[in-house]
Amino acid sequence: MSKNKKSKRVKLKVFTMFTIFLNILVVGILIVIYTPIVKFDEFWIPTAMTTMNHKYLAYTLYSEAHVEKVMSNNYIEKPTEKVNLDDIVIGKTSKFSNEYEKELLTPDPDNEVYKIVRLNEKRFKGYVVAVYDPSDVELAVPRRLGKLGQSVAKLCQENDGLVGINAGGFEDNDGWGNGSTPYGAIIKNSLTVWEHAGGSGELIGFTRDHKMLLTDVTPREAIAMGMKDAIEFGPNLIVNGKVSTIHGDGGWGVAPRSVIAQRKDGVVLFLIIEGRLPGYSIGATMNEVIEILLRYKAYNAANLDGGASSTMAVNGKLYNKPSAGGEYGGRSVSNAWIVTNKKNKKVPVVSTTKVKNNSVRR
Repeated sequence: MSKNKKSKRVKLKVFTMFTIFLNILVVGILIVIYTPIVKFDEFWIPTAMTTMNHKYLAYTLYSEAHVEKVMSNNYIEKPTEKVNLDDIVIGKTSKFSNEYEKELLTPDPDNEVYKIVRLNEKRFKGYVVAVYDPSDVELAVPRRLGKLGQSVAKLCQENDGLVGINAGGFEDNDGWGNGSTPYGAIIKNSLTVWEHAGGSGELIGFTRDHKMLLTDVTPREAIAMGMKDAIEFGPNLIVNGKVSTIHGDGGWGVAPRSVIAQRKDGVVLFLIIEGRLPGYSIGATMNEVIEILLRYKAYNAANLDGGASSTMAVNGKLYNKPSAGGEYGGRSVSNAWIVTNKKNKKVPVVSTTKVKNNSVRR
């Protein structure tokens, strides 16, 4: 047999094997996408539909009718009762009910203001922050509110914030957005400083006596109820210790998350879940977020803007790994919840190369 014929036969064999492999791969993908047992659609569709500019990915694989059907089976039933502020007794401590509480609520010797704990779950990573005194929590807004947003790190730098996380949502017409046009209402120092259509109708904030208030009343009514700082977003995840019922994945898919919560003793919790980073952290469902919150005994909790907006800053520098914009110090947002230290409590300069990971794993 000539060398040319042998070479052709080898090439034909390689091509045949590649074709068989490609066919198997395509069939496997189709089985995953369209076989009900796998339920890939219940993962793919809500995840795509909760992005700002990639909803088309849901319709690329499925019909409009199927997308609507899946979304109708994924929703959240929120507790209907009003937040009872009398349940929050600031400074009233109790015994730790689990190892997670003990780790988070045992202050570091040189830090009386807050503590950061690393989360290392099976498919996502993130951070939970305990702010021991709720009077240290306040809302920061950009200098040019309504015209240009700022990163969480920049908002911390300009407002003496030790730690900060993103808060409300904003228009994102170009797929990146600059935080210039916030959604919904913003209350700052008991004044309505911004109102815009497109909000969820749920105000998330703190009263003048530093208790977390979740309400669907108007900004004027909320201020009359004692609201000091608030943004409009949601949904509420825990109200008076009662959790929302999540059907499917709630229609929110798997994504990076930002959450703010308060315990009955007044301790405020910041939660950041990193996601959309294959091989590192995929993200979390709402049920997984609630599970983390209950682990640390959150009594009231609300979802904040997620996705690429989920950012956390420490000492004026980006601290977490966002799904986009990390090279720029995090994307610009319309507001942030920050931790200050106006009472000059003991607090160290924490290295932004990440705190030591002493977190308890499941």
